[in-house]
Amino acid sequence: MFTSQGPSLRELAVQALSSVEHGYDLLAPKFDRTPFRTPDRMLDAVEETLAAWEGSFGSGLDVCCGTGAGLGMLRRLCRDRVTGVDLSAGMLAEAARAHPGGVDFVRADALALPDALADAYDLAVSFGAFGHFLPSERPALFGGVHRALRPGGVFAFPVGAPIPLTSPVWWAAAGFDAAMRVRNAVWRPPFVMYYRTFPFGPVRADLEAAGFRVETVPLEHFGYREDGTPRWRLLLARKGA
Repeated sequence: MFTSQGPSLRELAVQALSSVEHGYDLLAPKFDRTPFRTPDRMLDAVEETLAAWEGSFGSGLDVCCGTGAGLGMLRRLCRDRVTGVDLSAGMLAEAARAHPGGVDFVRADALALPDALADAYDLAVSFGAFGHFLPSERPALFGGVHRALRPGGVFAFPVGAPIPLTSPVWWAAAGFDAAMRVRNAVWRPPFVMYYRTFPFGPVRADLEAAGFRVETVPLEHFGYREDGTPRWRLLLARKGA
């Protein structure tokens, strides 16, 4: 990310000392040139798996769409309306530039999706945004997505296998989360972004409490761990008919 095209260390520091909304407004013009953008490899794997398991869809919703990395996938999978929702006006502006036609954009908090989106979609997706929601906020997040889906609609997103305690990645994520907790304890406004607040078991329980039926399928593109479990799965949360 520290290249002439990506954000500088100073720009990232300013973002981190802002609110989530304003921070992403500042980062938006350079966001796609950072490691924070969902990789195309992941988007392709999700698209191929959804197409194989579910076929095509009517309307699609990208929750916390950011600069629109997932919208191209939705446009290919969905026959009708595609909508991107995000809190940041700056990120939506970049998404609109990337997708000048065929997508509706709505500026809204994912914890309070507008009533106009209720019962309107057959597929909802989200990529890379769940660290911005505290565990106590998941019921509101999942409840809003549930209301936005039509009966039988699917909320889909990738979930990675648990990172072992012996991995440097685990310690890096733990260190980042600890630093963010200190930052939010001493600085306002808060910037909510944590890597270890979205464990599969509690997330599944919250989805089921919101009215979803949950299953997972392997994302074969990423292979399997030594114990035979997939490195990544696609979680499919289905709204009852």
